[in-house]
Amino acid sequence: MLGERQKNILKEIVLEYIKKARPVGSQSLCKKFKVSSATIRNDMLVLENLGYLEKQHISSGRIPSEKGYRYYVDHLMEPSKISGEDMLKLQTIFSNNELDLDSAIEKSLEIISDITNYTSVILGSASKENLLQKVEVVPISPGVVVAIVITDKGHVTNKQITLPEGIDIKEVQKTSELLNKMLFGTPLDLVPSKLEFEIKPIIGNYVTNYEVLYNAFYEALSNFQTDRDVRWNGKANILKQPEFSTVDDVKNIISKFESKDLVSKIEETDDEVKVYIGKETSLDDNVTVIKTKYKTSDKEGTLAIIGPKRMDYERVLNLLEYIKSRIEKKEVRDGKAREEE
Repeated sequence: MLGERQKNILKEIVLEYIKKARPVGSQSLCKKFKVSSATIRNDMLVLENLGYLEKQHISSGRIPSEKGYRYYVDHLMEPSKISGEDMLKLQTIFSNNELDLDSAIEKSLEIISDITNYTSVILGSASKENLLQKVEVVPISPGVVVAIVITDKGHVTNKQITLPEGIDIKEVQKTSELLNKMLFGTPLDLVPSKLEFEIKPIIGNYVTNYEVLYNAFYEALSNFQTDRDVRWNGKANILKQPEFSTVDDVKNIISKFESKDLVSKIEETDDEVKVYIGKETSLDDNVTVIKTKYKTSDKEGTLAIIGPKRMDYERVLNLLEYIKSRIEKKEVRDGKAREEE
């Protein structure tokens, strides 16, 4: 059980370290708490022994531990409102009628990356949550077409298909018509098995050169199941933080940002804004991820801010809370505008 002064000392060390990224010594806390350096050192030792503070070097001051940050977020951080300056920047985005909701969300995360120097990511729905709505085929040159896949969540992606010589474009279009008829409403992760067991046995009844066309579309559509709508902003921002100063640190975090398996761990299922620190992130022990689920009438996904454990927790929480509220308001406003049209 922490005493009141010990709680305040921990809070002050967290805030000071967030601001300056330097260990905090007892001398800098004496004036604020109006007690002797020995008293402060004793309280800091108690906090260290309890696991809330740690030393980088024997003679250095203290820095918050992972446990210390967690205690700060859960018990010491005081609720506050988003600053007027931050609010104005985001209001400009969400009040812009030229931007649809999806664009407004993306622009707002860009702004958060710019003003915080952290990395932001918008993680769209997983392939199993996307239902295939339509496959369109667009010829772009002789023997080359682009297959465009559209999902019910509004996700649009494409794959280029190179066709063997002698394949008539009309046969390609017949194949896409068959796919649309039989795959409509299928979750993307189930598309490959449906192609194999339902379409492959009958495609020869509809088109000639069916083996070639089946193989081409199977390869293209199977790849879609692993694709996910992931939009990054400020990937390099994390590298500006002193915690990532060595070549190994840089290589490690960049490789994790590029890993599809690890990126999927960013997904959030809770509607509240949640804070994950260090090991809790399942991404990297040296980062904090603050994230939340967002949902509109036709889309859902995760908004996340990634920074060092020495993150400005209060500011980022306020920014994400504000964006969530603006998403709901903009969707209602845009919906009314469409009805009036």
